[in-house]
Amino acid sequence: MSRHIALISEHASPMARPGGVDTGGQNVYVSQVAKHLVQLGHKVDVFTRRDSEYLAEVLNSPDGYRVINVPAGPARSIPKEELLPFMDPFVEFMAERMSRESYEILHANFFMSGLVAMQLKRRLAVPFVVTFHALGRVRLLHQAQADRFPAERLDIEDRVMKEADRIIAECPQDADDQVQLYDAQRSKVRIVPCGFDCQELYRIPKLAARRALGFDEKVPIVLQLGRMVPRKGVDNTIRGFARMARQFRLPGQLVIAGGESRVADPNRTPEIGRLMEIARSERICDRVIFAGRAERSKLKFFYSAADVFVTTPWYEPFGITPLEAMACGTPVVGSDVGGIKYSIRDNETGFLVPPNDADALASRLAMLIRNPGLAAEFGRRGLARVKQYFGWRKVSEQIADLYEDVLLRHCRRAQRSSAVDQLSALAGKAKHR
Repeated sequence: MSRHIALISEHASPMARPGGVDTGGQNVYVSQVAKHLVQLGHKVDVFTRRDSEYLAEVLNSPDGYRVINVPAGPARSIPKEELLPFMDPFVEFMAERMSRESYEILHANFFMSGLVAMQLKRRLAVPFVVTFHALGRVRLLHQAQADRFPAERLDIEDRVMKEADRIIAECPQDADDQVQLYDAQRSKVRIVPCGFDCQELYRIPKLAARRALGFDEKVPIVLQLGRMVPRKGVDNTIRGFARMARQFRLPGQLVIAGGESRVADPNRTPEIGRLMEIARSERICDRVIFAGRAERSKLKFFYSAADVFVTTPWYEPFGITPLEAMACGTPVVGSDVGGIKYSIRDNETGFLVPPNDADALASRLAMLIRNPGLAAEFGRRGLARVKQYFGWRKVSEQIADLYEDVLLRHCRRAQRSSAVDQLSALAGKAKHR
């Protein structure tokens, strides 16, 4: 059955370029879910905040869904930590549009979108599902005073957990955090992972991939790719690579891809400046390539060119990049946290290491660089794993099934409520006879 679905993603537009400070996994998640829901026969609109005066109110995606750019706050880029005051006009805009178009279900992404969906449900009786992508209480455990979100976030998340019709957890750890830290009803939580697009990401012969990117054809390459923000642990990757080179006397290059621009510009991405200084202090500047932002069309070349992919954040609700690397047949060394310990099978598709442990990372990198046969076997197993469990088509089918469950229950509640109203009306008439 075809449904009219509204995805809400207040700060992460599906049309934004991933790699910036506030653009990454959520943008990919929203765009891929929207795309595959359309392929399943649904009509999908994505509501996101208008962050440029040059954006039209409605944009038609080549993948068949519409992007509605909501006029909420100034039409310019604003850090997501400062967007909460603009959610009231976001709600008003959506309420007015929903008076003209009938949406059957809302799917909120992030806590502020959850706030919007919660208020729309109260006003218009439209059910909603929420994917948080990150949880405030978990962030505080790791970031403490460095967390710049307003204190109201925690109260909002508590309320959204209670009022959502279903909560999507992206991995078992995410589900446990929702239940244990927010007292979410376990029966409302469903684990649906993130995914990868097999038409976009696939293995390319290593030599061809390196030639396409201009990389050395012979030296082992370790790749780090993603947003350039401190919690991603790129500093740990640099230190781990440096210790591998010194302690194990191994050759290699470290390629770091990400940032706001196509070239590594510390002025546009301050985190890159900090990482460059760490590389200098570790005396490996000549072995580190800061590649700048990697365009989506080139991701398969980056992943395929690498001998090992590394991602060692100290907090990661899910993490899409390990899936993307495995989809290109590249073994992964990742932090034993959050979704990464769910997507990577330790000693089978790669290795799990403690976050912020450069020595453990160095040891695992050395093992894979010294044993290309082991690395190749991990790559084959990783590819088989993501194909079996993590395709976006399979993920979106699970989400669509969840919508149907919510809508069926919503319909039954409405029918019971209508029956009660009718009985009350009949009782009232009988009383006045």
